[in-house]
Amino acid sequence: MSAQPKKFVQYHYDPSLPAAALFVTLFALTTLAHIYQSLFHRRRRAYFLIPFLIGGLFEVIGYIGRIQSSNDPQVRSPFIMQTLTILLAPALFAASIYMVLGRLILLTSSEKYALVRRTWLTKIFVGGDVLSFIAQGVGGGMITSNKKDKDVVDTGRKIILLGLWIQIVFFGFFVLVAVLFQFRGRAHFRKIPAEVSWTKHLYVLYVTSILILIRSIFRVVEYTQGIDGYLYSHEVFLYIFDATLMFIAMLVMNVVHPADIARLLKEKEAWGGGGEMQRLDDEAREQNTAYVGRA
Repeated sequence: MSAQPKKFVQYHYDPSLPAAALFVTLFALTTLAHIYQSLFHRRRRAYFLIPFLIGGLFEVIGYIGRIQSSNDPQVRSPFIMQTLTILLAPALFAASIYMVLGRLILLTSSEKYALVRRTWLTKIFVGGDVLSFIAQGVGGGMITSNKKDKDVVDTGRKIILLGLWIQIVFFGFFVLVAVLFQFRGRAHFRKIPAEVSWTKHLYVLYVTSILILIRSIFRVVEYTQGIDGYLYSHEVFLYIFDATLMFIAMLVMNVVHPADIARLLKEKEAWGGGGEMQRLDDEAREQNTAYVGRA
């Protein structure tokens, strides 16, 4: 007698209502703060952070879905909602984080120290992020499809893994670019006036990048084990290695908000005025021109 095919199981546990409600509240608070800091603050606006804001909204929607699933784990709509939004939110965070480094390079007039030219930096990394987002979205859609077919679910799992690996590779290379940029330009950076407080933003970039990398590695292990694996089957790991890490990443960006970079860029000319910052700008332009001429 042939074995009956195993049915797709949405949850291997009863989703926790208190945990989901806690993170809906936390993500809602940090997202609202980011919306104000990025779009409505009088002295600083940063529209390049819109993907980050959407990522925060995805987190809120995702954990609302888990609240609904706590009432009935077998209902499909909340399961689909929470699977896709929680899975995809970090890719949206990454898109804005990639843009931060390009603005720091512009602020410090230090493109010659970057491994990737500033004009290509955002295109390359955001391009990789889009590929990762699409792959994870397609894979997540297959896992949450109405067919409840284990073969389709397994294919979706593999596509999600591909998207996560793309994210890890691009993020790892991005961190390398940022570290080398800081190391190669250390003599130049010592000349930059203290008013241009760019270093704190670079360190926040490191922190958020590492948090997203850890989360992505967790997701790779989780989906490698499969939907019947130990990590996927125990809810606590989602809250430790995804929800908590992503909340910390958002909170750190609240404390040292990248919108300050936009303000600093606007104030850069005032600091220059023929002084030290203007001299560094002129020197950087000459060096970059010579660099391009040799290329």
